[in-house]
Amino acid sequence: MPPQRILVTGAAGQIGRMLRTRLAGPDRVLRLLDIQPPAAAEPGEQVELRTAAITDPEAVQQACEDVDAVIHLAGHSRENTWQEILSTNVDGTHNLLEAARKAGVPRVILASSNHAVGFLPVADAGAEGFPDETPPRPDTYYGFSKAAVEALGSLYHSRFGIDVICLRIGACTDRPHDERDLSIWLSPDDAGRLFEACLTTPSPGFRVVWGASRNTRQLLSPTGAEQLGYHPRDDAADHAAEVVPNRPGRERDYLGASFTTLPLGEPDRGATSA
Repeated sequence: MPPQRILVTGAAGQIGRMLRTRLAGPDRVLRLLDIQPPAAAEPGEQVELRTAAITDPEAVQQACEDVDAVIHLAGHSRENTWQEILSTNVDGTHNLLEAARKAGVPRVILASSNHAVGFLPVADAGAEGFPDETPPRPDTYYGFSKAAVEALGSLYHSRFGIDVICLRIGACTDRPHDERDLSIWLSPDDAGRLFEACLTTPSPGFRVVWGASRNTRQLLSPTGAEQLGYHPRDDAADHAAEVVPNRPGRERDYLGASFTTLPLGEPDRGATSA
């Protein structure tokens, strides 16, 4: 039986690098696509390296040939101009889904973000946390683009039958940075577990689920991800003494924290959240 071949776009980015070692295996080939050349293969890895932009439809089409699933991480991960957000995040995702459709790829995992719903009041989370598929309330153009990505995923599932899982990723970093992260952190190891579940769960259809660790201070419902077979192990509370406080006001009142105060449409170089 041939190895499973997975296309990972944005493979040289922060989450792409985290996933690379955690998704590798003897029965899997990772096809790594990024505008920056991904690092060469490590011993024991089976990788195929592709250097191209997600905005290049022909290159994306070639990258989608003969793959069993796509993990789509490529795009701006912070606020940027309206034109850049549309071109890279929205049009780029459209390029990817069109290429997957034409190539007959059966499953696509789309990286969404908590910033698709960043203007949710924290006080409204309730004991169970915000439900999966909570309607969009973006906090930036970046957050809007992730809501658009989810809508595109829904369209391509409904029209063409592609299994599409949209992951509303919390703060996927080595360690939580601020106090808001204590309730939405996704550890690198749990990120590997989450994407592995998305790759292996049978017939998911279309799903929008949260991506977070097993945090004591949880704002995000774990239900949807658990239904996919995800079992997180890490807790941001283990790092609580290291985080910095959020400023009173919007940064504490809304899920999107500091993103709710960023200048709209201005490229942001200092944000830390996915």
